[in-house]
Amino acid sequence: MPLNVPRNMTSGLSAASLIAAILLGACAAPPPPPERPPAPSSELAFDAGVDYAIDDLLVQARRLPAFNPAPGLLKKEEVPRGVIAVDPAIDGNTGQQTIASKTLDSRLLQRASEKFAQFDVVPVSSSTVGKAQFVLAGTLTPIDASKGAAGTFRISLSLTDIKTGFVVAQSAARVRSEGVDTTPTAFYRDSPSLTKDRVVEGQIKTAQTPAGGAADEFYMSRLPINALISEASKLYEAGNYAEALRYYETAAGRPEGQQLRVLNGLYLANSQLGRTDEAEKAFAKIVALGLATNSLSVKFLFRPGSLDFLADPKVSGPYNMWLRLVARELAASKTCLNIVGHTSRTGAEQYNDKLSMQRAVTIQRKIEALGPETAGRLVPAGMGYRENLVGSGTDDLRDALDRRVEFKVRNC
Repeated sequence: MPLNVPRNMTSGLSAASLIAAILLGACAAPPPPPERPPAPSSELAFDAGVDYAIDDLLVQARRLPAFNPAPGLLKKEEVPRGVIAVDPAIDGNTGQQTIASKTLDSRLLQRASEKFAQFDVVPVSSSTVGKAQFVLAGTLTPIDASKGAAGTFRISLSLTDIKTGFVVAQSAARVRSEGVDTTPTAFYRDSPSLTKDRVVEGQIKTAQTPAGGAADEFYMSRLPINALISEASKLYEAGNYAEALRYYETAAGRPEGQQLRVLNGLYLANSQLGRTDEAEKAFAKIVALGLATNSLSVKFLFRPGSLDFLADPKVSGPYNMWLRLVARELAASKTCLNIVGHTSRTGAEQYNDKLSMQRAVTIQRKIEALGPETAGRLVPAGMGYRENLVGSGTDDLRDALDRRVEFKVRNC
């Protein structure tokens, strides 16, 4: 005999069933994230490589609660937006920012803003780094630069949880060299020394650390001052030297501010403002820090195939001052050095070995003439192009660091 249920009870059951269904749906786990995109079988065009890397990063990040929030059913307030701070990408060999790395930054910010919809994706700055939950670090690295085969680049991106210090997602893509302009930006073009110090090495390491690994602790602890340096460099490149100097001085006043990018910035901004004495003090600090950390590479640019410096006074005008201060700091330090000459990849290997040695001897003699106390403490060496950082062989600003002179501390 069929059960007779009152009509109002049927309606009540239907409503209850509907509410139960809704609540069950709300409590149900969100759909699993899509599978990571298959790795490309060959090198990609630059823009396609950036898109692939950021899309792969997104798929990994969606496995995290912060990137896949529960539905806001029955909640009156929306889930607050998070912040992802994007540190400027750098060359993975030199630590420089280049035209290509700036292009990577622009596309990264645009693509990540589209894909990470619940986050504000912003350049790292003093006002954003304290609010950010994640930092996105990137490198653009020429592959086999030391072998002169820099026809392929590798984009590496990592997303790090700032609170825990662990990389939560990491991706990479190989891209063709077409359209990849490795000309350094104004700050790095003008800097007298290589700026790849411990902090920069930490950024490179973090960008290339697999998901689940620890980000470089030294780099992460210096994110606030990195933000200051980034802002100062932008001001310098915009020609606002006085304001750039203010930022560099603020950074230099902090305990962690004694690093090569800050000291190079002080030198450059003071030079542009005609403050010669202050510029000399900054360069002396570059030399002292480089000798103390065994990491001093100065960009002395020679005429092609010659032992003479480039005739352009904008380039070689400060060289005598640089050499005088190197001689002074070296004499005061009582240390001994190997002076290592390098050449760009133009000409035969044997020729470049000889030329790099001759250039190292030239620098040695100039230093000894300026600081006689250094005589007997300097040993020249020539590496030719075997330790190229750029490897393009273009003999212009793009591979200026391949024609550097390094000062390596050795036992006396």
